[in-house]
Amino acid sequence: MQLGHGFGRAAALAVLMAGTAPMALLAETPADTLVIADAIDDIVSIDPAEAFEFSGVDLNNNTYDTLIELDPTKPGELVPGLAESWSVADDGMTYSFKIRPGVTFSSGNPLTAEDAALSLRRVVKLNKTPAFIITQFGLTPENVDQMITADGDTVTLKTDKAYAPSFVYNCLTAGVANIVDVKTAMANEADGDMGNAWLKANSAGTGAYVLKSFKPNEGYVLEARQGHWRGDAKLKTVFMQHIPEGATQRLLLEKGDIDIAREMTPTDIEGLAGNPDVKVQNDVGGQVYYLGLNQKTPALANPKVQEAMRWAVDYKGMTDTILRGQWVVHQAFLPLGFLGALDENVYTLDIAKAKALMAESGLPLPLEVKFTVRNNQERLDIATSLQNTFAQAGINLVMDVGDGKQGLEVYRGRKHEMTLQTWGPDYPDPHTNASTFAMNPDNSDAANATGYLAWRNAWDPGPLNALTEAAVVEKDAAKRAAMYEDIQRQQRDNSAFVMMFQQAKQDALRANVNGFFAGGATDAATYWTITK
Repeated sequence: MQLGHGFGRAAALAVLMAGTAPMALLAETPADTLVIADAIDDIVSIDPAEAFEFSGVDLNNNTYDTLIELDPTKPGELVPGLAESWSVADDGMTYSFKIRPGVTFSSGNPLTAEDAALSLRRVVKLNKTPAFIITQFGLTPENVDQMITADGDTVTLKTDKAYAPSFVYNCLTAGVANIVDVKTAMANEADGDMGNAWLKANSAGTGAYVLKSFKPNEGYVLEARQGHWRGDAKLKTVFMQHIPEGATQRLLLEKGDIDIAREMTPTDIEGLAGNPDVKVQNDVGGQVYYLGLNQKTPALANPKVQEAMRWAVDYKGMTDTILRGQWVVHQAFLPLGFLGALDENVYTLDIAKAKALMAESGLPLPLEVKFTVRNNQERLDIATSLQNTFAQAGINLVMDVGDGKQGLEVYRGRKHEMTLQTWGPDYPDPHTNASTFAMNPDNSDAANATGYLAWRNAWDPGPLNALTEAAVVEKDAAKRAAMYEDIQRQQRDNSAFVMMFQQAKQDALRANVNGFFAGGATDAATYWTITK
């Protein structure tokens, strides 16, 4: 069935997916319904133990809850979720979580401490892509039944060593730690999958919404639960439509056929200027843009060359033009929103300084560098800007353009010279990026440690290895934040990386839509707070 555009599309979607009667074609969406247009074809699974893509995690953030949560109104602040309180023992390795009383799953089953323990054990035993966020505490399928236990109203988690408590708590806010009604999941088990196949199209959580229907690459429908422990969601129904084209989203938004457009280009955003019926909401995302310099190339291991490159980037020029509204200047590996993130940009375009540093490098000039770039318009635009300004400083960039898969194979094999890349955090704790940008336990080719970006660039961080290991076990949050600030400054100024930009997000909303939180760099989208 080919769905048309406009709210007629939403109405057709309602019929197709929820079995409800068709809605009348309206100039605006119903007062109790939220209609969102986004690109959701990244969803691989919506089982919380497996979901690791942005769109799936957004969906689950509204149908499930975690023991500890992030307050959408106060980025980075931990608040009680399904656990009303928590503590860590003197040994620094035993965490206790007291379950909030009176909570039920969407099935009607009451939430117990044993349910929470079963859910976290299920993540470890299924061992899907995001499981490492939990298993990095030393949990394995063999020991998890002893490491995660329940007694009365309390869940206990034991770790293999005394990490910083904030590290453990932050990881438990990630989507993979959503608490699942395992009894319901197991009732739908097939071939020992612990309900994984069933949960790819159904929800079994305690969240503010229940998944009523889901069609991959088409959309989904959420229905509000009555009596949610946090308070009922303000809007009864959420319709998500897969509409990846920004121009189409803009047309639907201006007509009033959708409430939120999430895939708008800078051109689309500019086109909304002066329209009193819509507004643009700005936020930051978790991805960062950087240049990786392979230290196997002797010239790129020269500190003068590295510093010259940092002064040869037209940071402001790019964010004012080709990247407007999509990226902001950010010269640190931790995105804003993370504990210890640096909000200081010390480098600007200074060709004279870059030329002087290249002259001091002792290398014959101009220096020729092979530059690996993915065949994507945004990246090609950035690369062209860099090629222009670097040439003025005495560095000739020779473009090596290929598709994403080819570029990653070259990068992961340490076969590049210089490459343009982005990186996004895997969980909302600073260790997620510190461990990859500032650690490299084994710099040998045989290590094949592609998860470490320092390894991919054949860079030995030296003392930063120990500093990063120390930061992840520091119990005092303020001291821990200061440690990450120090690590970032050292990595920014003396490393195989040129840190450039942080992702920005621009969502377009109808003027009457309030209370939407896109998630920032650390969280996921929140629908239960929205009013119209």
